[in-house]
Amino acid sequence: MKSRSLFLVVGLLAAANSFAQTTHNKHFADWPAGTDPREVGKRIAERFVVTPHMDMSSHGPQALHYSHVATWTGSLQFAQVTKDADLRKKLVDRFDPFLKLEDSRVPRTNHVDAAVFGALPLELYLNENLFRYRLMGLTFADAQWDNPLPDGLTRQTRWWIDDMYMITALQLAAWRVTGEEKYRERAAREMVAYLAKLQQPNGLFYHAPDVRHFWGRGDGWVAVGMADMLGALPEKHKLRKPILIAYRRMMATLLKHQADTGMWRQLIDNPSSWPETSATAMFAYAYVTGVKNGWLDEATYGSAARKAWIALVGYLTEEGLLREVCVGTGKRDSVQYYLDRPRAVGDTHGQAPMMWTATALLR
Repeated sequence: MKSRSLFLVVGLLAAANSFAQTTHNKHFADWPAGTDPREVGKRIAERFVVTPHMDMSSHGPQALHYSHVATWTGSLQFAQVTKDADLRKKLVDRFDPFLKLEDSRVPRTNHVDAAVFGALPLELYLNENLFRYRLMGLTFADAQWDNPLPDGLTRQTRWWIDDMYMITALQLAAWRVTGEEKYRERAAREMVAYLAKLQQPNGLFYHAPDVRHFWGRGDGWVAVGMADMLGALPEKHKLRKPILIAYRRMMATLLKHQADTGMWRQLIDNPSSWPETSATAMFAYAYVTGVKNGWLDEATYGSAARKAWIALVGYLTEEGLLREVCVGTGKRDSVQYYLDRPRAVGDTHGQAPMMWTATALLR
């Protein structure tokens, strides 16, 4: 009788597990030809390996651009998920010159866009377990909270929504490497402060307090940051609930503004603005992550994520370069400014979230 009961329990568990997998894979499987995230991600990552580095001259003569950092870390995560040892080796080997203390591509300014560089060696440490990567990355993570503001926030706080990726990416990487709670707490407190200051009643975010426009990629950075933050916080963490509420409010409003094609626009709520790919890829990532973790309804948001991903692949060139990517954009209180921003092909502002979404779909 005991044996019979045991088999019954095992059978029920297996059936439940099978049902859960089917539910979560309903919209993330059986891809049309050419849109499988494994194939697409590989194409984009291999393209990144041979892409010349882009710099941020304002943060050093050749300081590596934060969007290249984001693409690099995304490619490493993709290589890990797909168990692609050859790709991982190429990405690891490419970092070797950065380990020299005098290398000018390592940012040296106390600025949020420069500090996120530290997330890259920390991701390398998670892959390679070499102390030199850990030491380099933690130097950036700790420096970000050197001499904090009286309220405990980093002095790099500038109240641009972009920061909700830049800060969380670095501090959460430090937490994953060390397990030290201080890094996760820093990111969570910073995020809650930004949410309180910038999120509007409709769930979307102004680019900055003095720039009242819902810029697509700007909101994309915060959508990605919230998804990653929720994935890192325990269910009972005191700051998790306000972040989850803010995240769900944003996701619901975004759904109303997704075009029939699957795309979102350069200005989210402006029907006359053009479909923009980097924002769409970021929102797709936030949707996929939410569905797979059970924060969002699968039937509603899974279909929206699938539609967005298939649409995005249609914007890829044969070489794996994403078209219709808004170039780097500072804040300005002008609708026309955002509408007139140049559109690039292969800009890593777009390549990075394509890598994140491909990886999220395969996890």
